[in-house]
Amino acid sequence: MSLRASTRALLLFSVISMVLTTGVNAPSVQAETVGSAPLIANTTMTLVKTIQGQITPKSIRSSGSGLVSAQNMMYRHSVTIYNAASMKLESTISDRIKLSDFGYAKYAGTYQGAPVEGAFSPDGNYLYVTNYAMYGLGFDHEGHDDCKATNPYDKSFLYRINLATRAIDAVFPVGKVPKVVQVTPDNRFLLVTNWCSYDLTIISVETGKTVKRIYIGAYPRGIVVTKDSKYAFVAHMGGNTVNRIKLSDFTVMKIYIGSNPRALVLSPDESTIYATLNLSGKVVALDLATRKIVHSITTGKATRSLDISTDGTALFVVNFGSATMSKIRTSDFKVTQTIKVCTQPIGITYEATQNRTWVACYLGSIKVFDNK
Repeated sequence: MSLRASTRALLLFSVISMVLTTGVNAPSVQAETVGSAPLIANTTMTLVKTIQGQITPKSIRSSGSGLVSAQNMMYRHSVTIYNAASMKLESTISDRIKLSDFGYAKYAGTYQGAPVEGAFSPDGNYLYVTNYAMYGLGFDHEGHDDCKATNPYDKSFLYRINLATRAIDAVFPVGKVPKVVQVTPDNRFLLVTNWCSYDLTIISVETGKTVKRIYIGAYPRGIVVTKDSKYAFVAHMGGNTVNRIKLSDFTVMKIYIGSNPRALVLSPDESTIYATLNLSGKVVALDLATRKIVHSITTGKATRSLDISTDGTALFVVNFGSATMSKIRTSDFKVTQTIKVCTQPIGITYEATQNRTWVACYLGSIKVFDNK
């Protein structure tokens, strides 16, 4: 018997003996000790597929139920949807619509958008997509990343894609240069950060109407929502805080997190917010009970998107300026793996049904990695 096998056997024997002799509950044994699926933090990422085609993905998003979407901006004017198991393209959805068909009669003719970020509805029926800008008659002042709220840029629209028909079936007016969209878990609100309006649009899912606009400050971006849908957290990328918004009365509390926060994720137990700090190339952990930064690590140049494994043991982050993806173990905040992934990696999502990590490469590809 190998030394490792002997150690396993001894540990298992000790646990059983404690239960039999003392009657207390046995301490948990990590899955890797008893031969079950390992914690995601203990796995190694390996490339299984490179997806190419008519894509320029700015972001990528998993539905959690077997679909993955890529939002391809104004360079392709499309959203592409993939089967998570086969990694094959299922649908390419054009951003071309007639706004008048949705009740906006002042816009005559056909218009195009620029799909930037997406979010799946909790019931799995829809994909919501923000458009960086709109193109067509009446849209003459396209926004850009360096802007002020007073700039006279055009406002844009949020699209709703019906996943049964793979067609746009609703549109919602939002602010100037909308970026991130999230749907509350109770399916009550759509939340959209408007980069050049410096605010957050809150839309009722039931009525399709804007119920509140909340000023955030220069360049609001990442959004996370608690499972009970009571609180949303919004990153103020032009500042150094996250804004905690109470969704019952829309009151706001600012919490320091570090300069230039871009993307946010919540730990499964909702005790911690993890954020990328774009300019410093760091990932930080914010303890929500104490409102203190408890971990910080540099992963590369220009940290952009990040995601977390379902078991909460691993973070995945793309470093835009370093052309890398890093994996962080949340228990001790150590980088366990860094991979040269592509030029300008910008989006990332953990796909739980297949235990894979998908990376959006802005120049025209998607990389898919197994976690084994």
